[in-house]
Amino acid sequence: VIYTHLAQHKGMGADVMNINQEIPKHEGGCACRQVRYIVKGEPKLTAVCHCEYCQQRTGSAFGVLVYFDTENIEKLSGNLKEYEHTTDFGYTFTNEFCTNCGGSVYWLNSNFKGMTGISGGTFDPPTFWYEIQNEVFCIKKADFVDTNIPNKYDELP
Repeated sequence: VIYTHLAQHKGMGADVMNINQEIPKHEGGCACRQVRYIVKGEPKLTAVCHCEYCQQRTGSAFGVLVYFDTENIEKLSGNLKEYEHTTDFGYTFTNEFCTNCGGSVYWLNSNFKGMTGISGGTFDPPTFWYEIQNEVFCIKKADFVDTNIPNKYDELP
């Protein structure tokens, strides 16, 4: 975890007050490390998604979704290619992946304006530093998956 210090100013002139506040930053990237990023602050939304597209794009039983306000993500390096997919439920998912290793790193979801998703497993250790709050598209969940995630939805809430 990387921390920065911000000075907050209240008032003017002699009334200026400096307050140091730590804002966490986390780094991550793709498997070959050509695509790299830094995020600031805490995620706006976290979820495990069992939709067919997340199963297909990850090659696994579910995707781990970590959404941040787009302005809190700094893309540092790497060449990306986009793939746009319209889901069975009618929303658009624009996946950005590394042109070298093919790792899915970022995406935009038409349901979440102003936010960018990051693949949960791409954060540098400790990889899973965030708490998953939601489990979506449970209607498509593999029978062998059992979680203790607090909010479960058959589709999107």
